[in-house]
Amino acid sequence: MNKGRIEAFSDGVLAIVITIMVLELAVPEGHELADLFRAWPKILAYVVSFLYVGIYWNNHHHMFQAVQRINGPVLWGNLHLLFWLSLLPWLTAWVGESRFAPTPLSVYAFDLLMCAVAFALLQQALIRADQHNSLLARAVRGGLKEKASTAAYIVALLLPLLGQAAADVAGLLLLGVGLSWVIPDRRIERALAEAEG
Repeated sequence: MNKGRIEAFSDGVLAIVITIMVLELAVPEGHELADLFRAWPKILAYVVSFLYVGIYWNNHHHMFQAVQRINGPVLWGNLHLLFWLSLLPWLTAWVGESRFAPTPLSVYAFDLLMCAVAFALLQQALIRADQHNSLLARAVRGGLKEKASTAAYIVALLLPLLGQAAADVAGLLLLGVGLSWVIPDRRIERALAEAEG
C-alpha cells in the first residue's frame, strides 16, 4: 500500500484539530491587557495542547519516513491515534474553562495517555507491516523516554484525585513531558541518515 495517503490524511486531521482548538479561544471582552490576562487558563491550555499536537505530528512524520510499506492494521492503528488526538480540542476547552480543575485535568491526562498508547501501537503495526526493513525497529529499540512519559501520564491522571494542589503538580508534569518531546526523536533521524549514507 502507498503510505502517501495516510500521511496526507493525518496531516489534514491534525490541521483541523489545531484549527478547532484555536477557534475555542474567545476574544477577550475588554480592550486592556488585564482582559487578556484573565483568559490565561484557556490560553495556557491551548499552548500545551498545541505543543502535544505538534509533537505527534513531528514524530508521526519521522516514523513514516522510516518505513516503506503499510497495511490494514497500520491504517486502523493510525485512525486509533487520530481518534484520541481529535478529542484534544474538546478537552482543552474543558480544562481551560474549568481553570485546570482536578476532574477535567485528570480526563485530559487520560487522553494524553491514550494518545501515547495509540502511538506505540501504531509504531508496532508499522514495524510488523515492513518486516523486511528493520530501520524503524532498530531506531526505536529501548524506548526509555516513551516509558517514562507513559508513567508520567499515569501519575498526572491520578494526582488530581488528591485535590487542586496535586492537580497543579499534574499540570506541571504534563507540561514537562510535552517540553521533553519538543526535539523530534533523533533515533529515527540517525537511522535514516545511516541508511542513506
